Amino acid sequence: MSSALVGRLIRLSAVRNGRSSPLSTSDVSGRGVTPNRPAVTTSTGAILPRPKQTRFGLVRIALVVLPFLYVGTQISKNFAALLEEHDIFVPEDDDDDD
Repeated sequence: MSSALVGRLIRLSAVRNGRSSPLSTSDVSGRGVTPNRPAVTTSTGAILPRPKQTRFGLVRIALVVLPFLYVGTQISKNFAALLEEHDIFVPEDDDDDD
């Protein structure tokens, strides 16, 4: 029942827009509409050459991640020492009651 209703709505919208079929690619004047993808084609329709691809190896990823991971670890360690020094946060050893 709902598929019949959807079909009627599609046909009604096609009639209102002046198209003979809702799936046709022609506009009102009867000319065919050519899809245009500017990232892949030129304005004349020619296919552009493949873009240069930058390869990301594990070495490059490690060269970026490891220094920032080390700096973050040092900042966290120094901030934890500062909190303990000013008695703002002192970890308690309550887990050793066994």
